Amino acid sequence: MYRNVLNQDLGALDAVRAKRSNYLPTVLTKGEVCSVLENISGVHGLVIRVLYGSGLRLSEGLSLRIKDIDFAQRQIVARDTKGNESRVTMLPDSLIEPLQEHLFKVKRLHELDLDQGYGSVYLPFALERKHPHADRAWIWQFVFPSTGRSRDPRSGIIRRHHLHESGVQKTLK
Repeated sequence: MYRNVLNQDLGALDAVRAKRSNYLPTVLTKGEVCSVLENISGVHGLVIRVLYGSGLRLSEGLSLRIKDIDFAQRQIVARDTKGNESRVTMLPDSLIEPLQEHLFKVKRLHELDLDQGYGSVYLPFALERKHPHADRAWIWQFVFPSTGRSRDPRSGIIRRHHLHESGVQKTLK
């Protein structure tokens, strides 16, 4: 680039080139994808459909918050992704009804947690200081919450986190 584009000589500097990756990604055929999707159900199946239909990475899909899904615009906002950027991706029509049904159950779970004195989630950055009760607000809850509550090691508060990646990965194996 320096020599051919910028017309600058690097002099005695010995530039190191990046190694080519020996890793070849595994790509499934359309039939294999259909077979996987037909044989997975429940919450993990919905997670996988969201990932496949929207192009999200596993960590992005699991850390989605209620506010990140826009049914009217048929889009999902993946926040603080690779490189600390946010991006907008599509929400396939085929996922709208299953996601709405899932969120109805999640909302009931959140209301139960609130009734029992819980219902808090970890908030990014300094949001908790700026908005002291936002951690209990519906829009900040995870789309795919964990099945149980646990003590947050950062704060000591007992709260729900999102599903763990290992659980979804086990479902695929």
